[in-house]
Amino acid sequence: MWFFARDPVRDFPFELIPEPPEGGLPGPWALHRGRKKATGSPVSIFVYDVKPGAEEQTQVAKAAFKRFKTLRHPNILAYIDGLETEKCLHVVTEAVTPLGIYLKARVEAGGLKELEISWGLHQIVKALSFLVNDCSLIHNNVCMAAVFVDRAGEWKLGGLDYMYSAQGNGGGPPRKGIPELEQYDPPELADSSGRVVREKWSADMWRLGCLIWEVFNGPLPRAAALRNPGKIPKTLVPHYCELVGANPKVRPNPARFLQNCRAPGGFMSNRFVETNLFLEEIQIKEPAEKQKFFQELSKSLDAFPEDFCRHKVLPQLLTAFEFGNAGAVVLTPLFKVGKFLSAEEYQQKIIPVVVKMFSSTDRAMRIRLLQQMEQFIQYLDEPTVNTQIFPHVVHGFLDTNPAIREQTVKSMLLLAPKLNEANLNVELMKHFARLQAKDEQGPIRCNTTVCLGKIGSYLSASTRHRVLTSAFSRATRDPFAPSRVAGVLGFAATHNLYSMNDCAQKILPVLCGLTVDPEKSVRDQAFKAIRSFLSKLESVSEDPTQLEEVEKDVHAASSPGMGGAAASWAGWAVTGVSSLTSKLIRSHPTTAPTETNIPQRPTPEGHWETQEEDKDTAEDSSTADRWDDEDWGSLEEAESVLAQQDDWSTGGQVSRASQVSNSDHKSSKSPESDWSSWEAEGSWEQGWQEPSSQEPPPDGTRLASEYNWGGPESSDKGDPFATLSARPSTQPRPDSWGQVKAELARKKREERRREMEAKRAERKVAKGPMKLGARKLD
Repeated sequence: MWFFARDPVRDFPFELIPEPPEGGLPGPWALHRGRKKATGSPVSIFVYDVKPGAEEQTQVAKAAFKRFKTLRHPNILAYIDGLETEKCLHVVTEAVTPLGIYLKARVEAGGLKELEISWGLHQIVKALSFLVNDCSLIHNNVCMAAVFVDRAGEWKLGGLDYMYSAQGNGGGPPRKGIPELEQYDPPELADSSGRVVREKWSADMWRLGCLIWEVFNGPLPRAAALRNPGKIPKTLVPHYCELVGANPKVRPNPARFLQNCRAPGGFMSNRFVETNLFLEEIQIKEPAEKQKFFQELSKSLDAFPEDFCRHKVLPQLLTAFEFGNAGAVVLTPLFKVGKFLSAEEYQQKIIPVVVKMFSSTDRAMRIRLLQQMEQFIQYLDEPTVNTQIFPHVVHGFLDTNPAIREQTVKSMLLLAPKLNEANLNVELMKHFARLQAKDEQGPIRCNTTVCLGKIGSYLSASTRHRVLTSAFSRATRDPFAPSRVAGVLGFAATHNLYSMNDCAQKILPVLCGLTVDPEKSVRDQAFKAIRSFLSKLESVSEDPTQLEEVEKDVHAASSPGMGGAAASWAGWAVTGVSSLTSKLIRSHPTTAPTETNIPQRPTPEGHWETQEEDKDTAEDSSTADRWDDEDWGSLEEAESVLAQQDDWSTGGQVSRASQVSNSDHKSSKSPESDWSSWEAEGSWEQGWQEPSSQEPPPDGTRLASEYNWGGPESSDKGDPFATLSARPSTQPRPDSWGQVKAELARKKREERRREMEAKRAERKVAKGPMKLGARKLD
C-alpha cells in the first residue's frame, strides 16, 4: 500500500492570484493578491520564503506571524488565516494596498484630500496608542512600508516584524539589517552611552513624524530634511515639530498627540473624522443620537471619498435599517451613496432594502420613497414592480394625507413604463378616475390630469379611446384653474392618439368653450390647442391621403416613443404646479371641487354638468322669494304662461332654463354618479365615456331650414315674424328667467292672500264670535 504526503499549500483554503507581487515592502515579506477558493472573495497574502543561511530573518518572520495571530485591533491589519511550513510562511489578511502605492495612485487621479489624510493619521496614532499604552509594546517599524489601506480607504498598521516588549522581558529590539528601514530610527539610538532620558514611546513617535513628512512631501531623502515641514498643513506643523524634536523626553504620548490634534481648529477636528468616530461607536449610541446623525449625514457625503461611502457608510446604513429601526432617515444618505455603486452592486445591496421599505406602514418612509423613486427606478425590473412594489404604492391613492396622495400620483410617471396590462389599464385608471372626480384638493386633481397626459402613450388602444377624451373634458370643467389648463395641455400632449372625427366632434367643442374662461391662462392655452387641432384637420382636408399617416398612432399598441409630446407639453406641471402643490394644500386645506372662489365659466351644451351645479342653480332660482313657504303650484304652469307671453329673445333663456330643470331629472347621467357606479361595478364605459345630452326640440318648434329666408313667399304662408308685432306693448319684458318667475310668484301670493282673507271674513260673518269654553263641532 502506498501513502502519499499531503501538500499543505494545495489544501490551503486560499490561493495566490498568478501575478507579480506588489512592491513597496523593503522587509522580508512579499505581498500578493489572493482569493478564497470557496467564495472568490479577495484577500491579501503575505508570503515569506525560507532560505538557507537566513535563520535570523526567519526568526523575525515567525515572530511577526505570531504577533499577527494574537493582536486584534480595528486599526491593525486584520489577520484571517495562516500557513506555516518548512519552506514558507503565509499570512492571510483583509485585502489591502501598501500606502505608498495608494498615495501614488491617488495623486495620479487628482490628489488626496486633507480630510482623508487626517483620518488616516488618526488611525495610525490610535493603533500606536493601543500598542504602547495598553499592550506595552514598541512597534519599532513605523514607516510608509508598514502602513496599508483597505478598500474603504482605512489606514491599517502592519509591519509587526521588529516589535518588542517595552518592559524588557523579551529582550531588546531585534536588529533590522535593512538600510531602507534604519533611516527612520531616531538620533538617540546612535548614542550607546544610555545617558539619554526617553520615554517608551519616544522612538515610535519620531518615526511617526517621518511618516507624516513622507505623506505630504514624498520619500524621505535623509533625516536632515525633517527640519523643513514642506507641504505639511499649518494646523499640523506645531504638533509635527514636537514629534521630530531632538529631545525624546518632550515627544508626546500617542494619546496626547491625538488630543492635541483634535482640539478646536486642529488638523483632525473636522466633519470627516467626527463621522468616522461616530460610526465606530454607533452600536452604543442612543436612538435619538442616531436619528440626528443620519439626518445630517447627507449634507457631508458629497465631500467624503467615494470608497469610504461605498464600503464603510453603506454597510452601516443597511445595518441601521435592518436592525436599528432607523426608519426613514436612512433613505436620503442611502440613495446618495447608491450613486457610487455599479448596477450589479445596487441590485444586491440596495434593491432588497427598498422592496422591504415599500411594505412599511411608516408614512414618513413611504413619502421619502416616493419622493426619491427617480434615483432607484432604473434598477427595478418589471416583475418586482408589479408584484412587490405597485400593490403597496396604490394604497397611497386612498391615504388621508394629501401629500402622500400627491407623491403617489407623481410616482406613476416613473412606474407606468414598467406596469403590466392589468395594473396599468385597469387598477391605475380606476384610482385616477376616483382622484380626478372626487379628490377635495385641486392641486391633486390637476396633477392626476397631468400624469394621465404623460402616461397616455403607455395605455392600450382601447383604454386610450375610452379614457383620454372623457378625462380631459372633465378636467376642463374643474373649478381649479390649473386643472383646466392641465386638461387643455392633456389634449395637446396626446393629439396623435385621436381620430380626426374625435378631434372635430369631441375635442374642439370642448376647447372652444374654454375661449371664454375667466382665467387668461386657460384661454391662452385653449387658443393654442385649437390652432393646433385646426391646422391638423385642415392639412387632412387639403390632402385626404394624409389621413392614414396622421391616425397611425390611434389604434397602435402602447409605445414609450409616443410620450415625447407629453413630456414637452405637460412637463410644466411637474416643475411648476407640483412645486406649488404643498403650498396650495396648506393654504386651502379643505378645498373641494365644488367649493371654490374661482368664477364659474358657462358649461357648453351637450357636455357633462355636475349634479352639484344643477342643484345650486335650481335652489338659487326656486328660493329667491321663499317659494318653499307655501304650496304655490307647479312650475309647469308658470312655464306655460311664460311661453305664451315671452318673445323670441327670451325664448332662448327659457330653453336654457328648461335644460337646467331637466338636468335635475337626469342625475343618473351626472359625472359624479357615473364615476361612482363605475367604481362599484368596475366598468370603464360608465366612468369615462361622455354621455350624449342632445334633447329633441319642443313640440311645435320649427327648424330654421323650414323657413324661406331668401325666395318669394307663398301665399298660403304668413310671415313667421308677423305675430311679434301684434303683441301688446304693455307686456312686461323681464331681463332674465329668474325675474319672470319672481314676478309670477309675487302675483300668485297676492292672489292667494286675497282669497284667504275673503274666506276668513265670510266665516266671521256667518257664525259670529265663538264663546269661551264652547266646542267647535264643524
